[in-house]
Amino acid sequence: MNAGGVTFRVWAPHADMVSVLGDFNGWDDQAHLLDRHDDGTWSGVVRDARAGDGYLFALRNEAVSTEVFRRPDPYARQMVNSASPCIVYDPDAFDWEGDSAYCPPWNDLVIYELHVGTFAGFRRGQPGDLAAATRRFDYLRKLGVNAIEVMPLAEFAGDFSWGYNPAAPFAVESSYGGPDTFKAFVKAAHRHGLAVILDVVYNHFGPSDLGLWQFDGWSENGQGGIYFYNDDRAHTPWGHTRPDYRRPEVRQYILDNARMWLEEYHVDGLRLDMTPYIYTADGGGHELPEGWRLLQDLNAMVRRDFPGRIVIAEDLHDNHAITAPVGQGGAGFGSQWDAAFVHPVRAALIDPTDEGRDLDAVVAALTHRFGQDAFARVVYTESHDEVANGQARVAEAIHPGKADSWASKKRATLGAALFLTAPGIPMLFQGQALLDDGYFQDTDPLDWTKAKRHRGLVQLHRDLIALRRDFDGTSTGLKSQHLDIVHVDHDAGLLAYHRRDCGGPGDSVFVVLNVSHRAHDGYDLPLPYNAHWHLRFNSDWNGYDRAFGGHPAYDLHGDRARIHIGPYTALIYTCGTAARAPESTGSWMRTLTRWLRRLLRS
Repeated sequence: MNAGGVTFRVWAPHADMVSVLGDFNGWDDQAHLLDRHDDGTWSGVVRDARAGDGYLFALRNEAVSTEVFRRPDPYARQMVNSASPCIVYDPDAFDWEGDSAYCPPWNDLVIYELHVGTFAGFRRGQPGDLAAATRRFDYLRKLGVNAIEVMPLAEFAGDFSWGYNPAAPFAVESSYGGPDTFKAFVKAAHRHGLAVILDVVYNHFGPSDLGLWQFDGWSENGQGGIYFYNDDRAHTPWGHTRPDYRRPEVRQYILDNARMWLEEYHVDGLRLDMTPYIYTADGGGHELPEGWRLLQDLNAMVRRDFPGRIVIAEDLHDNHAITAPVGQGGAGFGSQWDAAFVHPVRAALIDPTDEGRDLDAVVAALTHRFGQDAFARVVYTESHDEVANGQARVAEAIHPGKADSWASKKRATLGAALFLTAPGIPMLFQGQALLDDGYFQDTDPLDWTKAKRHRGLVQLHRDLIALRRDFDGTSTGLKSQHLDIVHVDHDAGLLAYHRRDCGGPGDSVFVVLNVSHRAHDGYDLPLPYNAHWHLRFNSDWNGYDRAFGGHPAYDLHGDRARIHIGPYTALIYTCGTAARAPESTGSWMRTLTRWLRRLLRS
């Protein structure tokens, strides 16, 4: 787009005629015929076209029919809706002054996954939009997270969707506000210290309202034409619309899409949906080498052209090659969701009996990693998949219909302490800190009144995140690579581990978890080494919830100590100096003081 008009270009190798029609020529499909090029693309300049004009391509494939048919632009940046014309959009018109991409060091990342339509709340029965979502950024900033992962925004059929049915992969969903609104969302997020990671879908397109389908009239076996496989490789669990990764033009289309989000929208990372259906035909053994090559090309492009930004895979197959370097034959992702963490940890939290909680499985979840980098995995207890598709929020699954019961609150917060102290990149799902109940639906908005009703539980998560990110310089160990299991007692339901880099004051964090309904007083426990250990967090504090017992816990001293811990409770200690004697006053008072100071600052 320039002062001389708008250049239109489209790939349609089987077409015999291509033109562009729109507001600028009275929708006349003969007014602006495009020129054909040897590579199967067609192009031309329309001098009267301007930003905001509606348009479509008109094509004729005489091998199929003499009729002219209309198609949306595969690269359209904006659409009225998924079934309506494209809109000419100037990608350079938005004012980005003062903004740049912002991705914190990966060992400092705490991600908050959200769905735009339900995160902001509904208005007049319609899903929330990006502008409304920005008004919740103060909550996220105070919570302490520093990255938001946004479920897919590409134009989809209808107004209600999870977003995993992209009809127009380059256009921002119109019901969410379109491209400029998303750019304003990203810019506002950066002002609040929030990186933006965008979920993208490259394992299938559509399947409904799909303008790419049989785009230039050609197809085989009744399949999708030039953008798709035209045999059994097209089949996915979401429709027969897997892109044909063998075609250079299709691979480039996907790479161009990834580049657009990173370059034009300043997003700080991407998360790829269900990568097994990119490099295999069935999510398992039938390999698609061209799909693996696409993943390698995408990650190599990001590392080369957008250093420091993160690309995350949803693979869930314990595939270590996903995060292995491209030069070693791996796919080159920065990190991947870790099924080996979420499934055993959720099982331990949800099991109705203490006897059913498998501490060995929890230890395996804590110590699991991909390669040598602890941050090559994302750890969580809730995600959009884990709280839907027949599953529910952790608190809901513990006590169906009574997510605010004592057991639900205690064990759900115990889970939060687990993933926020585990090696890896921790992730919360929207509403998790509010004790949202039920299961995730795109027609059920988040109930923000729970932020007030459960303000103590929100504070619990804030305190955990503050320790995780080491806001006061005493808990660097939680951002390190290392975890040492110190103690496991299956009968008592006690697990203790040491998070550290080199070890020492400010670098060592000692975590004790009681996964039993019984409190323990005077339990003899080995400590990581001889030091004074300051109690920094007690999840049983009744300032977090009046139903909690407020079981007292104290600082520890030496290389062994007798601890006091409430039921279903996490205690977190940081290391002081070996010379200091333990204080007689319960450290709950210092916890209360810190809580009040933070409340006043917020």
